[in-house]
Amino acid sequence: QVQLVESGGGLVEAGGSLRLSCAASGTIFEVYPVYWYRQAPGHQREFVAHITGDGSTNYADSVKGRFTISRDIARNTVSLEMSTLKPEDTAIYYCHFRAWWGQGTQVTVSS
Repeated sequence: QVQLVESGGGLVEAGGSLRLSCAASGTIFEVYPVYWYRQAPGHQREFVAHITGDGSTNYADSVKGRFTISRDIARNTVSLEMSTLKPEDTAIYYCHFRAWWGQGTQVTVSS
């Protein structure tokens, strides 16, 4: 059974940093892209970043230059390093891989 488990969310002041991690069990983070999405209250889930099987990355314009996605093949995890956080980054952040989604981790940025 495939499980994706996010961790690393929390409460941080504007301008601060957080590192989210997505750990996979029952599957391997290789070949296929891994995505981070987020959903703020009253908003649709939106794309944040993804990393492909060959390590290429892509980011939403709203986070470009502030967020960095990376993959640790040995640990079978994908991380999202978030810096210069803004209140508008407040959302539940989800890891997505093929047909599977994690349960999400809450990120709250206070002004």
